[in-house]
Amino acid sequence: MTELARETRDMAPAQAAPVRPATLIPATIVPLQGLPIVAVVLVGLVVAIASNKLWALDFFHVVGGGLWTGIDLFVGFVVGPILGRLSIPARAEFSARFMPKMMLIMPTLVTVTLAAGWQLGLYEGFVNSGYHYHAWVVASYVVVAVMAIVALGVLEPANLAVLFELRKPEPNGERIAHLMSRFVWAAGVTGAMQVATLVIMTRLATA
Repeated sequence: MTELARETRDMAPAQAAPVRPATLIPATIVPLQGLPIVAVVLVGLVVAIASNKLWALDFFHVVGGGLWTGIDLFVGFVVGPILGRLSIPARAEFSARFMPKMMLIMPTLVTVTLAAGWQLGLYEGFVNSGYHYHAWVVASYVVVAVMAIVALGVLEPANLAVLFELRKPEPNGERIAHLMSRFVWAAGVTGAMQVATLVIMTRLATA
């Protein structure tokens, strides 16, 4: 009986070893169920550009830009401060659920906004150097170019790095927290620049 009790006691730590929560492992780097939605949006964008219809181009540019602006502002100034107060395991849990979706959302919004905006500029003549508010248009080029570089050159790499880290057998929580901070910081920068874009766009719309 004593030997049995000892064996049971020796086995207890192995049985009680913590198991990594399945929710911390993203099923895929890109959520496959969202790909059909992205495909529909991109096909609609191609049709709008090919048809060169003012309403369609305006729709994609305004909706894409509005969503891009809203997400940047929300992530940078609402999610960011909340995330900074969470424990590292909580940040990892949030990242496992949040980051895969952003892999589809942000590149799609950036592509839709910029492509429709350029075609709209051609349609309206905004891109012509003779346009009387051309300086405002050039300013918008600069602001949007910086936002696109930050979104695709900083946000998405940080996003990918978090997802690959989460898929490791033993994710580094501190690295995930650091990458998430970079992601939120970049979103905050683009969110602040979005305000400048709104000023420029409303000025051009009422010119």
